[in-house]
Amino acid sequence: MYQIKKSRVLGLLAGAAVMLGASTGAQAETIRVVLGYYSAATQELFEGMAKDFMAKHPGDEVKIEVIQWDNLQQRLTTDIAGGTEPDISMIGTRWLVDYVKNDIAEPLDGYMTPEFKGGFIDAFLSPSTFDGKMYGLPVAASARAMYYNKDLLAKAGVNEPPTTWDGVVDTAKKIKALGSDAYGFALQGKEIETDAYWYYSLWSHGGDIIKDGKSGVASPEAVKALTLYKSMIDEGLTEPDPSGLNRQDIERLFKQGRIGMILTGPWLRGQIKTDAPTLNYGLSSIPEGTTKATYGVTDTLMVFKSSKNKELAMKFLTETAFSPKWRIEFSTKEGFLPVMKEEAAAPVFANDPQLKAFTDMLPYARFAPPVANWEQMVDAVIASLQKVYIGQAQPEAALQEAAATIDGLIQQ
Repeated sequence: MYQIKKSRVLGLLAGAAVMLGASTGAQAETIRVVLGYYSAATQELFEGMAKDFMAKHPGDEVKIEVIQWDNLQQRLTTDIAGGTEPDISMIGTRWLVDYVKNDIAEPLDGYMTPEFKGGFIDAFLSPSTFDGKMYGLPVAASARAMYYNKDLLAKAGVNEPPTTWDGVVDTAKKIKALGSDAYGFALQGKEIETDAYWYYSLWSHGGDIIKDGKSGVASPEAVKALTLYKSMIDEGLTEPDPSGLNRQDIERLFKQGRIGMILTGPWLRGQIKTDAPTLNYGLSSIPEGTTKATYGVTDTLMVFKSSKNKELAMKFLTETAFSPKWRIEFSTKEGFLPVMKEEAAAPVFANDPQLKAFTDMLPYARFAPPVANWEQMVDAVIASLQKVYIGQAQPEAALQEAAATIDGLIQQ
């Protein structure tokens, strides 16, 4: 009896071994994709991409997680510390330099054909390229422009949007004189990209964040750029307490018709279409001080070096996420500039006159400098800006404090 049972067991094990051997080459894999939240469309878009990809790769699974941008970096830091990194993550491109420095990001060149890489608009590849290697693919791109409320400007007797900072101040004063609950110029002072809102003024006044290996945020140009914002707060030309408002807050005020001028990206167009379809607005360039400048931004999809399924992760990106179909749908629904040449040639972009305000600024776009410890530098700048905005410090003293911190970080 024992012999009979033993032979049956051996037979079953042998059969299982044959089946296991036959299936090893097609073993199902799962990739986890963590994304930043842009709008209510983000989850739906990437779930659609995952569904398309899984239909072509039966048995494989793509899990999508969407996280608020304000929480995303901390979430990834926690995952990295715990050894639970996703396979793919969306990141602010300016985070990438630290991931490369710490050997967390996988170089992607070996996974891409020359044709695929050549399909990108060159300007958007450089921020994620280090020492000649690509560590990320630009998923979202924007240059910034000025939105203006045509009705508010008309009521204030302003027929054309201002093109200089002096003109912005003059227009804001005229809007204030209307005596309504509207503010002339939107000023962000809280959370992500508070620093960027100041860079518009910094760069257009001829300043730099880092110059010749040292901080530039306490230069005369930088002090002038911040003094401009401080004077606008003091004169009541902005919201009363910019330090309490983040980007979404000031964009909401603009959609409500309570802001004359705001500096932001192309995504606001889509939000206006949905949330405030009757708002009468226009688009213009970032105001000039001594020169033209805007903030160029890309967000990046990167693959973690720790991923056990890098090949599948890259297939998801190259075959589906960056296919013309999904690129066009993503950029139009989320309100970003096209990052690929075929995408840019699509009629929805090529025939859009409003995009001209953004694309015209691309030659003047400045990106966050690719330096280590960048996020700590940002924190130092934001802390100094907030002190000025709430009246705790004067521009020069506050910026000197930020500059000292940045110089210390550069030396690390």
